[in-house]
Amino acid sequence: MAYILVMEDERIIQTIIKRFLERAGHEVVIAGDGEEGIKLYKERPADLVLTDIIMPRKEGIETIRELKKMSPDIKIIAMSGGGKIDSQDYLDLAGKFGVKATFIKGSDWSKLIPLVDKVLLEE
Repeated sequence: MAYILVMEDERIIQTIIKRFLERAGHEVVIAGDGEEGIKLYKERPADLVLTDIIMPRKEGIETIRELKKMSPDIKIIAMSGGGKIDSQDYLDLAGKFGVKATFIKGSDWSKLIPLVDKVLLEE
């Protein structure tokens, strides 16, 4: 299966995502924010990155832009649970920076694995 880097600052969400992905057979590493995630990606590039948009130290849009500069073909799924604006607005913005897909945290978690599989299979 795939090596997946998850950038998420909320522990409960980290646990949920990690469990879903590992049950599907993926190897998962967790970063608490974009700064840590970039460091981990440089050490071992992931097959797929799932990143939250609202995070401390280095937020998701900045992280996505940096990852795309390093690896233009990187596969990224942006996630958001909302913030000062609606989740979809954040995800629409992420889409402008080349993410492969978006996911609203707290929606139907059962849709995460099919989404991950779809993005991993894309050329």
